[in-house]
Amino acid sequence: MTPINLLAIADQLPRAWSSTIVGQAAGANVKVLRMDGAAYPDESHDFDEALLVLDGCMRLALQGQITEVQAGEVFIVPAGVPHAVAPGSDGTLVIIDR
Repeated sequence: MTPINLLAIADQLPRAWSSTIVGQAAGANVKVLRMDGAAYPDESHDFDEALLVLDGCMRLALQGQITEVQAGEVFIVPAGVPHAVAPGSDGTLVIIDR
């Protein structure tokens, strides 16, 4: 086993908001993607989703409010809660889901 450089993987992705699975842990997918300032549409899932910002800032739109998630912070979106990413989000995001 070797370390996974999440920032390098995100930099090599062909386009922003195109995640790639880098591994699994405890039955959950670990994904990485690049945010580019554009919005990402509203979605919801039947599972909790952890959103970990490695660098930059994610502007998470949740229940009519914008929450800024900074580098080094994680936001856990409960199952069934609609959420979107507001314009101005930029950096590297790790998503942990199933």
